[in-house]
Amino acid sequence: MTTTSERVAGSRAQQASHHVSQSVFDGSRLRVVLLVDVHDGAHQEFLDAYEQLCNQVASVPGHVSDQLCQSIENPSQWLITSEWESAPPFLAWVNSEEHVRMVEPLHSCVRDTRSLRFHVVRETGGPAAGADPAERRLQTAPRIGDGVIRHALTFTVKPGSEEIVAKILSDYASPEPQVDDTTRLCRTSLFMHGNRVVRAIEVRGDLLAALRHVARQPEVRAVEEAINPHLEQDRDLDDPESARVFFTRAALPAVHHVMAGRQDPQAERYALYYPARPDLGMKLAELLSRRDEAAADDPRSPILRSTIFQRDDVVVRLIDVRDGVEAADPVQILGLTDSAQVAELTTLLDDAGTDATASKDGGMARLLDIARMDLVTDRRSPDA
Repeated sequence: MTTTSERVAGSRAQQASHHVSQSVFDGSRLRVVLLVDVHDGAHQEFLDAYEQLCNQVASVPGHVSDQLCQSIENPSQWLITSEWESAPPFLAWVNSEEHVRMVEPLHSCVRDTRSLRFHVVRETGGPAAGADPAERRLQTAPRIGDGVIRHALTFTVKPGSEEIVAKILSDYASPEPQVDDTTRLCRTSLFMHGNRVVRAIEVRGDLLAALRHVARQPEVRAVEEAINPHLEQDRDLDDPESARVFFTRAALPAVHHVMAGRQDPQAERYALYYPARPDLGMKLAELLSRRDEAAADDPRSPILRSTIFQRDDVVVRLIDVRDGVEAADPVQILGLTDSAQVAELTTLLDDAGTDATASKDGGMARLLDIARMDLVTDRRSPDA
């Protein structure tokens, strides 16, 4: 039995920087695992919904194959696995309105679902029959993480309600950080940019358990209810389907995380908002990820950590900066050294690209002012 690590297409894969603990941009294949608990008596309904979903997803760009499996120990437990050419096409699909509509029939017949995503690092045997070995790329090396899961939510509030929403979101007691024996909330950072809210969380352990723990806390529930009248997208937290759809659309996945070897406990946290031109969000996120990898290898860079979150045309970059942004070069903070790329890929304001290209220094400083989000609250657990 032989592994196929030797068959990795070297020309298509790049050796990842040791500073990068998480990234969807290495071009390797993706395995998606969906754990499903089906309601008693709803198996045929579930199978019908799966067949419909299967036929639709087969035409999605980047999709390779899928399997449906049933537990030999508990017939109510099912497993859906799918293979994708790489992570970006899967994320583009799973974060789309098309996906929200596609999976809707499944939710009426299942008690619970859990989605897991994995890059393929090694495999045994030969490639699938008929597949081009050059297209079955494996991750070049395992990532060395720091044990922290990073995730974010984003949503918009009604124009004119920004100040009251900021007050609501900043004025509440922090929930108990210890979720269970293996899971702990580490940090919650909340920012606003105009009427857009971004809440980034860091968790050690089980992200899903942490999210459920937070949702059950009375102080958090009171905050969620208080901002309900101000949301642009209606939701009813007492209706599981309404809550599910809202948080599905609000999910802002982390697509890249890099951490320099340099540490500074006094580093300040900032968030930058890059609304991309239509259909260029993933491309912009990849561009930023490459700039952050280069910065991590540069001892002169003030950026100690960077996490890039992306969904559709919304790109948010969360950075920890030594000595603050005021003391740094705006070009370094923005992560874009080529002003032409700014003009091509971002539209922060109607005239932002023009300003940025007219004068590299003045334009980048203005672009930084436009992109910088307002900090609402940044909370760390005592032992984070």
